[in-house]
Amino acid sequence: MSKSYRQINQDQRELGRAYRQASPDTFNAFLGLHQATMKDGALSAKHKELIATGIAIAARCDGCIASHVAAALKVGASREEMIETIDVAILMGGGPSLIYGVQARAAVDELLGA
Repeated sequence: MSKSYRQINQDQRELGRAYRQASPDTFNAFLGLHQATMKDGALSAKHKELIATGIAIAARCDGCIASHVAAALKVGASREEMIETIDVAILMGGGPSLIYGVQARAAVDELLGA
């Protein structure tokens, strides 16, 4: 089974725009929470995106994996940092995280253009 994480991100953006029109208060409130949480603070945005990637794997969320892998790479995470993040998610989540972890590695490679 092959997934395109670029396509998942594109689909999520389109679905998000439609939902934002249907429920702007909720969507905008969540967007504000996201922006406030993911900015640099005691933890860098990169480290926060790595954490979010690990949680996305453990939560088995394709859209979350696609989004947070892309965001982590955008703020400077290396392939090696991504692989170690996947390793930790697998350690903490067991077999299901292994399945989604290997898919997250595919997302890293796809979004890096490898």
